Amino acid sequence: MRNSIKAIFIIIGTTIGAGFASGQEIYSFFNIYGENGLLGLIISNIITAFIIYNVLKISNKKDINSYSDLLNKLKINEKITNIITLIMKIFLLISFYIMVAGFTAYFKQEFNIPNSVTAICILILCYITFMKNIDGIARINTVAIPILIVIIIIMGTKINVLNSINTINFSNITFSGNWILKSLEYASYNSILLLPILISIKEYTKNNEKKVSIITGSILFLLSFIIYIMINQYSNINVEIPLVYIASKFGSFYKNIYGLVILLAIFTTMIASGYGFLQNCSDNKKTYRILALIICVTAIFVSNISFSNLVNLTYPVFGILGLIQLVFIVTG
Repeated sequence: MRNSIKAIFIIIGTTIGAGFASGQEIYSFFNIYGENGLLGLIISNIITAFIIYNVLKISNKKDINSYSDLLNKLKINEKITNIITLIMKIFLLISFYIMVAGFTAYFKQEFNIPNSVTAICILILCYITFMKNIDGIARINTVAIPILIVIIIIMGTKINVLNSINTINFSNITFSGNWILKSLEYASYNSILLLPILISIKEYTKNNEKKVSIITGSILFLLSFIIYIMINQYSNINVEIPLVYIASKFGSFYKNIYGLVILLAIFTTMIASGYGFLQNCSDNKKTYRILALIICVTAIFVSNISFSNLVNLTYPVFGILGLIQLVFIVTG
């Protein structure tokens, strides 16, 4: 059971990144569609939970040890396999860069600290963690994710989520429009990020794949629903990290607490994205170390790009591209 808990925390830590905890993802994919977006949120979380279950089950049953093994077992032809693998590698790298941009954006927005200064500090910590492989990621998530979950739930009680449900007009839900595609895109790009990590933790989940996927999916839905409700109560928020702005409405204590949530969420996904990229692009320890150094150094320069622009431009694109992979996983 201890290993299953580790697996749940690692999966949540991989999924809840800068875009999620900041509110940028939930707003862009769901809030802008009103009540339809809420239904889309439910659909995307169900699909994500199923993806987690299916990949873990296949990985354990067929003894899959790499992303390439998974694609081969799903009987995908070589040309499509190469395309999907390339998409996955690019997305993992871009996701790593986005997390760095999100981390630096927080310190720039709240304390006016130059992006490059924050980037250098966090990337040194990233490099050290990369050298410890999956065990290092497991230890970080075992500490960080429970704190993150508790703080988001506390924020939910502060805004009285249950009472807020009464303000939602479910009669406005329609089964047409872009919200359906957006919910699929959201599950799709999350699957790109999750797959390498799911394969890496398969030993943690043996014989408990269903339990891990259901618990993980339920927690992810609860957290995303709370964030959806928080954003729904405010409008015209024009900042890089909207949920820190919303938290500030409750006082400086909540603003600082949610700032901690943002930083924990960003760092756990930053590590998972970078680790996934390194694992799939290096053949030996020497190449792994060199690539780790390269992506950490180049991330310093990327950190100066607008975080919100990175999220809103790249995630939908990779969501569409990842639909190819999603089809094979769901039917695999």
